[in-house]
Amino acid sequence: MSSKDKILSEIIVPYPSGDPTQIGTVFSYLWAKQLYRMNTIKKLGTLLMVLLLSTFGVFAQTKNATSGNIGFFSSTPVEDIKANSKSMKAAINPQSKKVAFMVQNTSFEFENKLMQEHFNEKYMESDKYKLSSFSGDIIETIDWTKDGEHTINAKGKLNIHGVEQERTITAKVVIKDGKINLTSNFKVKVADHKIEIPKLVTSKIAEEIEVKVEGTF
Repeated sequence: MSSKDKILSEIIVPYPSGDPTQIGTVFSYLWAKQLYRMNTIKKLGTLLMVLLLSTFGVFAQTKNATSGNIGFFSSTPVEDIKANSKSMKAAINPQSKKVAFMVQNTSFEFENKLMQEHFNEKYMESDKYKLSSFSGDIIETIDWTKDGEHTINAKGKLNIHGVEQERTITAKVVIKDGKINLTSNFKVKVADHKIEIPKLVTSKIAEEIEVKVEGTF
């Protein structure tokens, strides 16, 4: 079996039911990185789509975000640091109750360009760990066809700096006129994802970073 066929066999895994129209349930972040390095998929947008489809199933009723935004904020007595990316990709499947979002690390914009450079080169190592992502299952059952506001919790895996952590993330969902707006605020401990902060700047970077995710579907 060629290396390419081996990768594809990991991406496309039939459902236990054996239904040939149901494709793709298992796709690890490590395989995504391998695909990227092999140049099997050259564009980030295509890579993200493959990740989402393999998580949700190619023929699933998935709602892809028409706009996505993710930002983070670090606050210390010495300095406040914030960054934002409008390049987040996200998807929700109301039927399977799955949700996922991901972002290219180099897409984050900082007011301080030197900090942006340090973020990519020294902290996130963005040349090695290109994506940050979350994929999980929504715990609550809600009616996605009716207007309303809901609080949901998604249990899954948060992958930052190549380190996966089991997380339950809370989000607010507003459904109106057929559109879904999702907003989530959560915190990430730098140490949990083995991001090393030089002692010289530890007073400037918080140990726990505030993250905000917004998507319209």
